[in-house]
Order: sequence, then C-alpha cells, then structure tokens
Amino acid sequence: MESLFDSAAEEAHRGQEPLAVRMRPRSLEEVIGQRHLLGPGTPLRRLVESDAPMSLFLWGPPGTGKTTLAYVVAGATKRRFVEISAVSAGVKDVRAAIDQARRELGMTGRQTVLFVDEVHRFNKAQQDALLPAVENRWVTFIGATTENPFFSVISPLLSRSLLLTLEPLAEDDVRGVLERAVTDPRGLGGRVTLHPDALDQLVRLAGGDARRSLTYLEAAAMLADGVAAEVTVEVVEKAVDKAAVRYDRQGDQHYDVVSAFIKSMRGSDADAALHYLARMVEAGEDPRFIARRIVIFASEDVGMADPTCLQVAVAAAQAVEFIGLPEGRINLAQAVIHCALAPKSNAVVKAISAASDDVRRGMVGRIPDHLRDAHYPGAKKLGHGKGYQYPHDFEHGLVRQDYAPEELRERRYYEPTTHGAEARFAERWAKIRSFLRGG
Repeated sequence: MESLFDSAAEEAHRGQEPLAVRMRPRSLEEVIGQRHLLGPGTPLRRLVESDAPMSLFLWGPPGTGKTTLAYVVAGATKRRFVEISAVSAGVKDVRAAIDQARRELGMTGRQTVLFVDEVHRFNKAQQDALLPAVENRWVTFIGATTENPFFSVISPLLSRSLLLTLEPLAEDDVRGVLERAVTDPRGLGGRVTLHPDALDQLVRLAGGDARRSLTYLEAAAMLADGVAAEVTVEVVEKAVDKAAVRYDRQGDQHYDVVSAFIKSMRGSDADAALHYLARMVEAGEDPRFIARRIVIFASEDVGMADPTCLQVAVAAAQAVEFIGLPEGRINLAQAVIHCALAPKSNAVVKAISAASDDVRRGMVGRIPDHLRDAHYPGAKKLGHGKGYQYPHDFEHGLVRQDYAPEELRERRYYEPTTHGAEARFAERWAKIRSFLRGG
C-alpha cells in the first residue's frame, strides 16, 4: 500500500527530472514532428488504436522521439511499460522482463510494452532471447536504435517486426518544442521569457535533436532565473559555452559563406576552406547541403586532375548520411582538405557545357547506322548495326570508325589541362583523338 511518504518522494523526484523528461508527450496529439508516422492509417496509429500486440523497430538519430513514441504507445493503450537499456542489461534481465509480462498477461490480461533502448548494442544471444516473446506476441516489443538495423539486428528478429524510420526534426518542429516548454506548467511554466534571437540560436544548436534543445533551454533558464528572467542570446552562450554564429541560412550570410567556402577550395587554401566549413557546421547548416557542394566541386573544379577527389567527396557524403553530426564533420573536413590541395582543372565542366550548348542550338545530327540498336526484330532490315566494329577485337582496344553524328565529327569538347593526373589523360586523349579522326 502506497504511503504519504511514497507520494511525496515521487512528487519530489518529478520535480528533479530533466526538462526533456517532464516535457515528454503524453499522447500522439502532443508529439511534434514525424508526421509520416503519425497520420491516419499509419501502422503506428493503428497500433495505438487497436489492442493487437505488434513488434516495432524505431530507427533514427538521437532526439527524434524514439523513447517518446514508446511511452505514448504504452500510455495510449493502457499497457504496462517496461524499459530495458541494452547498454547495461543482459539475457537474464530480458528473460525476467518477458516472464513477468507473461504472468501479467495470464493473470490480468494486461499487455506489456517491452522497450529496449539502444537495441543494436545487444549481441546475438541477447537478441535471440527476445525472439520467443516477439514470435508468440507475449509483449509489444519496441526496439530503438540509432544504427542501421539491417547491419545491427539479427534477421529473425527484424523479419518479425515493423521497421519505422524517424527523421531529424525540422526547425519549425524544434521551435514548437521550445515554445511549448517555456509556457507549459510541466516545463518552465512561464518563469522566463525567451527572446526571439535566443530561440533561433537554440534551434540552430539543436540540429534537429529535441532533447538537446530542451537540455540547452533548461541550462539557459537556470542562468536567467537569477538575472533578468529573460533568456537572451548572451545567456544561451554562457549556459552552453557556445558563441552564436551570425549566419542566416536564408539570407546573404548563407550565400556569402558558401561562396567563400567554394572559392577557398578552388584557390587551394585548405585553412580558409576549413574555417568556412566550421562556420557552417557550427551555425547548424544542413551537413547534407555541405556534402553536396563538395561533391559538385570535386568534378567541377578538380575533375580529371585528381579523379580520386570525387570518390573521397562521395564517400564523405555517404558517411555524413550514415553517422550524422557531430562526427560527420570529420569526414567533411577530410574531403575539404583533399579538394583544396588537389590539382585543379575545370575541363570536365567546360566539356559538358560546350556539348550542351551545341545540343541546345539544335546541333544533334543523325546517329550513324552502325551505332544504332540492332537487338529488336526488323532492326537489321533497316541497316542498324551493320558494319559496326567491336573495339575489343582490335589491338589496343581501338578501331577507326565514326562515332559522332556527321555534323559534329570535328567538334572538340574535352580539352584536358596538364595539371596533376590529367596530364596523363591529356597525352592519351591526344593520341586517341588523332587515331580516330584519321590524323
């Protein structure tokens, strides 16, 4: 039987809970963001609205609401909520939780939500221990992971579960989370006001992570409480020890910084390029946008002078998608240094631009018959493919025949430089072009 002391202790504990915990939504209607998972008819909505147990994996970056959704499912369906952290729990803990859930189901008919946080940290034996409960639906299993479950979760468990992908919160979503926390009685209850510039700064610092935004807000509110009861940019800087970067993602600063970033790499100044990279990252610029600019640069400004530059840029972009920030900034920095120090050539972009200009002017010409597709019935009667010579049958893999339309046979698009590795391609292309043109 619960005593007055128990109630008082519970109330005191609630008062000490972090702001992010106190502001955790209690229903689907309170959840901000993840609209693709919460709309009418979605699997998650059906799970909440029905009594049928189901197994889910919630995959997404930190602070996107994985734990929140698990709590909401349990609360909305009136099910017991049991949380296990894969960081500290073992097979014994998993089996004990499942056994308790089975007893509860048998004695009272009440179902249990078994939530396993960081489930990717479980080894194969630990994940195997979950299989009977999932297969027999003794529990509603919800596993949360920040890593790709196709690499970190055993196939039998994954095939018996529904995989839902959570996205980083949009800026407007994070702004809504913060504004609610300032006024809600569970949060700050109006004890402080939040200056618009400080709100923008907190949104930038959050990087799509709702929990981080609330943690920073709570720290800033504690500092403002004893000063002026207003959270300003200066208060945020002191609270989180991070100066605000003056950077408007929709204004001149955005375009100026990106322009300086590209031009610094083009000018081979790795230090300056890294400065502008850091400026964008610290201001909360989308790392995927930065990665796209680097990939474009690798072909536009380096090209064949260092063909490996594009490989590095693409690898950095994929790494950013895979691991996100803050670690992803290291991959971006490596690509930036490679691009900045690589020999430069704009011959690739000039080549495709010149070819495109000719096409736009109507210089297309007729494809030579011997190059046309001869694989469909009747093609040979039209002379398609007739006279085509297979280069692999000839010495050096080269054979003199017409490839371009007649009107374009003398047009020259790719004019390589002698910079870096492109010098080798320039020499080879000069010989090939001379051979093919009959020189």
